[in-house]
Amino acid sequence: MMQGDSDLILEKEVSNNRWSIRPCQLYKEEYKDCKSIKGRFHQYFVHGDSLDCSSWEHDFENCLKYEKNDDLKAAKNVIDSEASRRKERMKAHYENNIWTKRANPPEDWAKPLPDHLNQQYENSFLDLKSKEMRGIPISPEAATNSSLQSASFCTIM
Repeated sequence: MMQGDSDLILEKEVSNNRWSIRPCQLYKEEYKDCKSIKGRFHQYFVHGDSLDCSSWEHDFENCLKYEKNDDLKAAKNVIDSEASRRKERMKAHYENNIWTKRANPPEDWAKPLPDHLNQQYENSFLDLKSKEMRGIPISPEAATNSSLQSASFCTIM
């Protein structure tokens, strides 16, 4: 494979996965949060030890290289780092063998609500706003009998 071919492949891979690169400032904030006392306390509480924060620092530096110099290798490094974070975050989900995953939603997923829930929904704030957004006229008694109108609110001044 020639150098030009590998550059084209790299460029295509970066353009297809550019969505996964966060704004550079977020990498800097994640690094600062990771190194902070609060972050270290959280890491110790959750993981039992301090975590290595260098990946956030490397991602910040690579992100800047990509933004300022259009460095595709730096972008690829950030994309790979984000993919590994996503994989680690979803690891428990994919390894879960307790629940059987559905291929389709249940057949009756869109069935009407029971009568008692429909009665609670009727003339609620959500119902009135829904009608308002769809342009359906709202009767004045429905607006005054709304659950929000009859509710008691406490205001602290």
